[in-house]
Amino acid sequence: MKWAGGKGQLLVRFERYFPPEYSRYFELFLGGGAVFFHLKPEHATLSDTNAELIHLYSMVRDDPAGLMAALDVHAGRRNQKTYFYEVRKQRSEALSPAARAARTVFLNKTCFNGLYRVNSRGEFNVPFGYYRNPTLYSVDAIRRASRALGGAALLAEDFRTAGTRPRGRDFVYLDPPYQPISRTSAFTDYTREGFGEKDQRDLANLFHDLDRRGCFVMLSNSATPMLKELYAEYSQKLLPARRAINSKGSGRGAVDELLVTNY
Repeated sequence: MKWAGGKGQLLVRFERYFPPEYSRYFELFLGGGAVFFHLKPEHATLSDTNAELIHLYSMVRDDPAGLMAALDVHAGRRNQKTYFYEVRKQRSEALSPAARAARTVFLNKTCFNGLYRVNSRGEFNVPFGYYRNPTLYSVDAIRRASRALGGAALLAEDFRTAGTRPRGRDFVYLDPPYQPISRTSAFTDYTREGFGEKDQRDLANLFHDLDRRGCFVMLSNSATPMLKELYAEYSQKLLPARRAINSKGSGRGAVDELLVTNY
């Protein structure tokens, strides 16, 4: 999956900050799953409020062949604007499990910048991406992802619910929708509820609670004054990353990201 804010570019820098040993792995904002697929933990619980995303990963885990067959249905028309909007307006609940998951991948690979954005009705509303010859999937990548997900629990739920499960010596990675550093960089419409300041404060409270339970907790977010203050008692690192979804080309480039750990 292409994923705005995905951590693939930061994994080399993250490596030194992962706890060397832990019991179970929890990721409460799964997104593109870069950290999970890098670590490949034996015992993992992966959650996200995006039900379409969790359904996709469930299909990758349980029926990769069925998913690839459903993706092949789209292959011949993957660069056609009219076809893109026909697929975009489909109701996912009316599709078969394989077709529903394939729709998520197709839209992700052919929409503008690989964004995932929905309107107030929860409908995907990112426009066509105008790619000449987009690749929908790699057989090897899906098979490797399926193996990695083999022992993982996948849950479509809010971080407040998902955060009740970890216990002492579990490793919890938090990668929420980032607090915008400017009006033009704002992007919180990952779900129809959005992700605002109250959510950021609730997440900080959860971080503190997980710390009290004895968990290893690691959080990525934007380096805003509010967030630095919310996590002031914990270890903070600034890591440069490339921002690529600003609405203005001049706003795309290197920006510091905040990495917080309680260990």
